[in-house]
Amino acid sequence: MDAERDCSERRRQSAASLKAFMMTASTHSDRNLYDHLTCLLMRVMDERPHNAVDVIEDISHDVKRTLYEDQHSGLRDTPQSDAAELLAEQQRRLFYWPEEEDQEDELMEPPLPDVSEVGFYLEQAGVGLGREEMQRVFLALKQLVEAQALLRCRLWGKVLGTESSYIVAEADYREGEAEEEKSSEELVEEEEKEAEAQENEVDALPQSSYKPLPPVPKEDLGTGANKSVYYVCKEPGLPWVKLPPVSPAHITAARQMRKLFTGRLDAPVVSYPPFPGDETNYLRAQIARISAGTQVSPQGFFQAGKEEGEEEDETNRDSFEGISVAKMAESLSTWVHHVEHILQQGRCTWVNLAMKSGEESNEEGESEEKEELDEPEPEVGPLLYTPLSEDAEMFNVIPWTSNLSSTLTSQHAVAVQRSNLWPGAYAYARGKKFENIYIGWGLKYAGQGYSPVIPPPPQKEYPSGPEITEALDPSLEEEQELEEALEQKRANQEEMEDMNDDDDDDDDD
Repeated sequence: MDAERDCSERRRQSAASLKAFMMTASTHSDRNLYDHLTCLLMRVMDERPHNAVDVIEDISHDVKRTLYEDQHSGLRDTPQSDAAELLAEQQRRLFYWPEEEDQEDELMEPPLPDVSEVGFYLEQAGVGLGREEMQRVFLALKQLVEAQALLRCRLWGKVLGTESSYIVAEADYREGEAEEEKSSEELVEEEEKEAEAQENEVDALPQSSYKPLPPVPKEDLGTGANKSVYYVCKEPGLPWVKLPPVSPAHITAARQMRKLFTGRLDAPVVSYPPFPGDETNYLRAQIARISAGTQVSPQGFFQAGKEEGEEEDETNRDSFEGISVAKMAESLSTWVHHVEHILQQGRCTWVNLAMKSGEESNEEGESEEKEELDEPEPEVGPLLYTPLSEDAEMFNVIPWTSNLSSTLTSQHAVAVQRSNLWPGAYAYARGKKFENIYIGWGLKYAGQGYSPVIPPPPQKEYPSGPEITEALDPSLEEEQELEEALEQKRANQEEMEDMNDDDDDDDDD
């Protein structure tokens, strides 16, 4: 009887401790297991579900959810707008129809070409931005033309970057715009000269008489590498940013470096040799280089002007009859460059820097004989409208690859030219219609990457034998026995030699 009482007492104690454990409140939900199991069993007894053991987990989850519904508010937090939603809100403005829009004269040439048509032909050539993006770009270009009152504008291409890309639009300078920018540049130069003069007045130390050559002056706006003006934006609907004119120093430095774009115009260009500017100037320099090397058109579409200095005459468009697509796809001679070549000086037209320095020295009374000896030879580049067949190869790679967009339906195909020196540059032509576009990283082809020489195959193992088998070092007793054996052998050899000598003497006698 005492044993039974002890056993029942222990059971009561264990049950009390277990109940106390189950009634311990959770630190996260402030609920305990005892109350939860009570509610769960009451729910099962009331509903009596079929196969209760299979749905007990769902019922337990439902019990917890009902307990917390009353504790939480029914109002939802306002979701934060992500970058895609903000961009969509900005692009929404592109689709607004203006209330009062002047109808353009149908006889006048529109400032913006039909980008949808251009996108269709580029799609046939296997390149482009996609129909949806091309439509947004077209609306963004239309917005740019209306905001800046441009006379001509076209999609130049898209330059890819590590963080974001640049959509580039090419336009012509407006009347008076070149003079305004030129006057602003002159003011900056005058301020720099005044600052230098003030520094020279303050500093009374002796100055060096050496005068380096002056920097290469940039070309006038509307001529050479600065013939067109360029606007860039990161996405259609975002503000357009006008790029500054390019200078020969930027082009020369860009030729000596390879740097990917980041997508931020104010980003510094960290390179060697150092680049004299930020990513805005680097982008403008690369656009000038790509345009000079890849802007092509059918032969005869443009004609050289009659007056000197006139680059092209677009009045030949009406009389241009066009070239067959098959011929343009076969021969590079039917395509020509319609953008001036950039010389090593960084300009399209060569300027004599020695003459300018010579004029200054004449004022100081120096002789002209030395100047004539140091007269540099003028640099001459390829002429305008040079055929693509005369382009030079680089790294044993042909500069252009031509083909048809489709060989199955050649009557509806377009002739396509792909640049191998500037990957991403394409041109198409069909009849009187042609267009150029660039979609790439903005880097020129630099040859195949360096790959180290493959090491020779491993040699075979030398066959093992007694000659190369490693032996244990002999002991002292073994070395002594070996020395005695060698001495005995040498003594026997000497005795044999003496006996042979005696026999030879007896024979002689």
